[in-house]
Amino acid sequence: MARAVRLSDYAIAAMQALRREASSTVNAIGLLRSMRALGPVPDGLSAFPTDIHAGNPERGAAILDGRFQLAGDQLDVPPGEAGVWTRSTPSRAFARRLHGFSWLRDCAAVPGEAAVTEARRLTDAWVRTFGRWNSFSWSQDVLSARLLTWLRHGELLFAPPDAQDSEATKRHAARLRCLVRQARYLQRALPLAPDGAIRLRCAAVLTLCGLCLPGQAGMLKAAISAYSHEIERQILPDGGHVSRAPRAALEALVDLVTVRDVAASVGCELPPPLTRAIDRLAAMARFFQMVDGGLANFHGGGEGDRAALAAILERDDIKSRSFGFAPHSGYQRAEAGGATIVLDVGEPPRGALSVEAHASTLAFELCTANGRLVVNCGWNDDQPANWREAVRATAAHSTLTLEETSSARLLTPGWRRDLLGSRLASSPGPVMARRNEEEMGVWLEGGHEGYREQYGLSHRRRVFLAADGGDLRGEDALSRPIEDGAPDDVDARWRFAIRFHLHPSVRASLARDSMSVLLVQESGAGWRFRSDGGPIRLERSVYLAAGAPPQRATQIVVQGEAEPFGAGDRPPNRVRWAFQRLGRIGGAAGDTA
Repeated sequence: MARAVRLSDYAIAAMQALRREASSTVNAIGLLRSMRALGPVPDGLSAFPTDIHAGNPERGAAILDGRFQLAGDQLDVPPGEAGVWTRSTPSRAFARRLHGFSWLRDCAAVPGEAAVTEARRLTDAWVRTFGRWNSFSWSQDVLSARLLTWLRHGELLFAPPDAQDSEATKRHAARLRCLVRQARYLQRALPLAPDGAIRLRCAAVLTLCGLCLPGQAGMLKAAISAYSHEIERQILPDGGHVSRAPRAALEALVDLVTVRDVAASVGCELPPPLTRAIDRLAAMARFFQMVDGGLANFHGGGEGDRAALAAILERDDIKSRSFGFAPHSGYQRAEAGGATIVLDVGEPPRGALSVEAHASTLAFELCTANGRLVVNCGWNDDQPANWREAVRATAAHSTLTLEETSSARLLTPGWRRDLLGSRLASSPGPVMARRNEEEMGVWLEGGHEGYREQYGLSHRRRVFLAADGGDLRGEDALSRPIEDGAPDDVDARWRFAIRFHLHPSVRASLARDSMSVLLVQESGAGWRFRSDGGPIRLERSVYLAAGAPPQRATQIVVQGEAEPFGAGDRPPNRVRWAFQRLGRIGGAAGDTA
């Protein structure tokens, strides 16, 4: 197991923390803020970016009634009050979503003038309360989310008001002033943004601000330069994001296409690094797209917005090629007969990029023509925050765990975690990957060393998807590497568990001999799971990738004991398993006679 935290990480994190604290102190001094000339404020926007994501009118109607449902919590505020900005929020995650204005999309989805009026009223109340500056609501992640939402709803917030309505004109001017002030602050604070997806989004949003706000040539030039730098640094040659999260790649694609569309509308030519990255990102988004239209659930991304993904991939001006192995991102994909499997064969990201990474090496997801069958527990930002750490563990993924430990470990609570964040303290590397395509099907293979240091064992997984898509066979093996020699304790026994988390829509019935499981998908399609690893158990699981609330699910568990053999003396600890298609079971969905 490799150490994922270096001494230099502490120095870099401490320096960034000091710089952020100094920036907060300077901005907290009202006199210095007032001395900074805001400069001319435009009368309106030169372009209105399109929001490809659809809002939820039911959640929007709840907001009109004073019920804010964000990050798995709810805050009730009497309708017509602006007290939502001064009340205590249920959690920090709730506050980030609230101040990031993610709810504005839901308000805009409600038909009628009442929703428009309420959305503007809540926005104006925020401007009066936090429009000058605030250390939390002006932090880079919250600020960039808010600016992006404001710009995507520019016609709602910044359309020219009736010239005869003096009050509306004042409020409109105040919103524009606040927009310019936030954009200029983001330009100064961009170097302090956390590395990874947040910094990439900040650069994208700053570029949009430069394009949409007239008279901001200096801001636009600096923003395009920063955006090009981050795209080249964070988007891998195969189109994946350095965080290895499918959602991060999709969001980067949506943001970049939005920037390109707005640039074209105002006659601005973007540099080649930005335009070339679109096709790479689109190919990777298609790589992660499962049969049901959503994304594979790896590294905290969730299923994503199916409608947005479909809309972006169906555009005529976006080209995306199909491929089966993403070597830089560390994933294998195989599809046949309507079935698709995605296998994680890469190391989790390291350093600051690992604050949301999962210990998912060698986990897989299987989606058939009838929907998702095998999944990982996943994550969605609408879920309660107390689930976040649990679903990052290896046990929350469809792979093998040894002694109930994760193949990559999180930093334990303490000063290190306070300084570095919830990043990974160790990595299961090195990770190997192989692929072999034959007429009868596709073999995928991977291995990692996440348990070698503590238990002396390496994990290898082989998966075969038949050409008709109706037979998925796998083998998990634990063995002692030859170069390690004989173990110190030949009598040691390590407990392992191989987990296969099932989608909530799948019904599972254990056979009487506990050697097989009948699986029925929502459509009535049947599958059978078998294993030679001993008795099979069905246990409770949970699925969070589709959004709140958490959904109850089932997991198949095969358990056993691994022996630390000397290499070459005896065969490795090996468990073989298979998912085989049966056809339609019963007459109704979920019928498991």
